[in-house]
This record gives sequence, C-alpha cells and structure tokens, in this order.
Amino acid sequence: MRINDRVFGMLMLILAVAYGWEATQFPIPFGGNESVGPETFPIMLSIILAISSIYLIVKPDPDEKWAPVPMLLQLLSVAVALLIFAWAIEPVGFIPSAALVVSFISWRMGATVKHSVMTGIVSSIVIFFLFNYVLELALPLGILEL
Repeated sequence: MRINDRVFGMLMLILAVAYGWEATQFPIPFGGNESVGPETFPIMLSIILAISSIYLIVKPDPDEKWAPVPMLLQLLSVAVALLIFAWAIEPVGFIPSAALVVSFISWRMGATVKHSVMTGIVSSIVIFFLFNYVLELALPLGILEL
C-alpha cells in the first residue's frame, strides 16, 4: 500500500493546489476587500488537504489489507447519502436534508435509531441557526419556507 498511498497523496496534493487556486479567483465581495471573504474557508481546506497529502507522501501507512466488502458497501452508502444531501438541500431545505443525512450517518456509525434521529434534528437546527444568525450566511429553508 505504500505506493498506493504515495500516489493518492500526490493526487490529493494536486487537488489541494487546484482547489486553493480556484478559491483565490472568487470575485471581491460587494462591500470591498475584507479580511474574511468567500474564499477564506476553501483556502483553509486546501491548506489542510495539502499538509495531509504531503504527510501521506512522506510517511505512508504500512501495508494493510483492504476493508471487507460489507464495510466498503457501508462507505458507499454514506457517500450516496451525502450526494443525495447535496442535491436535496435546495428543494427540500437545509434542516430536513441535514437532519436525515446526519441521522443516517449516526445510525450507520452504531447509534440507536432514537439517538441518531435526535442527533440529526438537533444538529441540523443548531447549524442552521449558527449559519443564518451568527455567520449571516443564508441556508435554504425549502419546504419549511412559509
């Protein structure tokens, strides 16, 4: 796996550089040049990805066996759930979409159905209010819009 890790690390480093470069190309906000703008978060993500990629290139993991097929299927189901979330956030709204995807992922991680649903509902509402009222970044209400 050492070669696979290094190749993956190089690909992720290329992605980090491209992602960071694209983030710097965002237009200047209407209010003028600010210290925190729309490019801040993507640039931070690209820096973290670049550091992680370099670490993976320099110090790959020892040879490990591939995960068993059931684990790969669970990972695939989580990836599909995140894709559905990305699609549903606009028409359905952030709160219901996030509640469903967080509940599903919590359940797949071993929580009981009751606890995963509670986690999904509470976390989606808290994140919605943090983004809308603290960060003043509007998230879509979707079906909750009256």
